[in-house]
Parts: sequence; structure tokens; C-alpha cells
Amino acid sequence: MLSHPDHLEHEQQLQLKAVLDACPELERLSERIQGFARMMAHRQGHRLDEWTKAARGEQIPELDSFVRGLGRDWDAVVAGLTLPHSSGVVEGHVNRLKMLKRQMYGRANPDLLRKRVLLAA
Repeated sequence: MLSHPDHLEHEQQLQLKAVLDACPELERLSERIQGFARMMAHRQGHRLDEWTKAARGEQIPELDSFVRGLGRDWDAVVAGLTLPHSSGVVEGHVNRLKMLKRQMYGRANPDLLRKRVLLAA
């Protein structure tokens, strides 16, 4: 359900169709997931309000929980679905620093960790 339908092999498409036909709730959930994926792929943050109203109307608890989570930081979600900026590089550096810190845990003081971080850069 999380893959683009065009990326599935024919047999997988048939299996997915059979599962969705057997469970109407799962089919509605799949439609909402695909709608959200299209918003992300095409940077259509302006459609988020419309999507969340439709998602709430489905009355699927897991989907409602996801929508509530989006609402907690609405402006950031809309910006993320609209603007071309990415924090991927920063997240990569943070991930690398956390890895170094985990490797050094309990073995050295902060001065040695600082030197290792600077040498790794």
C-alpha cells in the first residue's frame, strides 16, 4: 500500500487489489495514503486542509491519530509540503554526531569526543 502502484509487479498489484476488495476500510485508507503521497510528491501543501477533512471523515482511528499529529505542528507540515527546502544535510550531520557519541559512550571524556568529531569532519 505504501509503494506507488506503478512500482509493483503485476502479481503484487493483483494481490493488493484482492486485499482491498475484501476490506472496504482498508481500501479507503489506501486512497487517503495515496492522496497524501501525491501531495508530498507534487508539493501541494495548499491541499492539506482538504485532505485532513476527508481523512477525518473516514473515521479510521489510525488515520485520525495521524491527522492529529499533523495538527500539532500544522505550519511546519504545510511548509514541508510546499517549500523546496530540505533539512536532509543537517539531519545527516546530526545522525553522524549521534553515531560518534554512541561509539564513545563510557570510554572517554567530552574533550576526546570533541577531537574525534572535529577530526571526522
